[in-house]
Amino acid sequence: MNEQRKSARAPIDIYLNKIIDEVRHLGRAQDISADGIWVSKILEPRHDRRVIGLELQLPGASEVINALGEIVREEKRDEEGPEGMAIRFIRIAPHHRRLISLYVSRHAGNA
Repeated sequence: MNEQRKSARAPIDIYLNKIIDEVRHLGRAQDISADGIWVSKILEPRHDRRVIGLELQLPGASEVINALGEIVREEKRDEEGPEGMAIRFIRIAPHHRRLISLYVSRHAGNA
């Protein structure tokens, strides 16, 4: 597989909302970077949307991060794992991107 990441990432284990056609759907994040996030599908209808909304909270943080993301890849990471998607942040407040960068800098070595 061709590695396309441009920034450091860190493991994360949180539930989040993916907003598709103005409806919230539960997902579970596995890793995050300032540029994007990997989300395993939990409850989600089939759709052909490439751009979705995201709502998430970093562990230990009280602030909710809202972002718009583009689905850049969908796949299974391993045979037993759930299907998931790589989502690139395309619209996120600079303050929220800095919060994610700080989280990644503190947790990147824990992968």
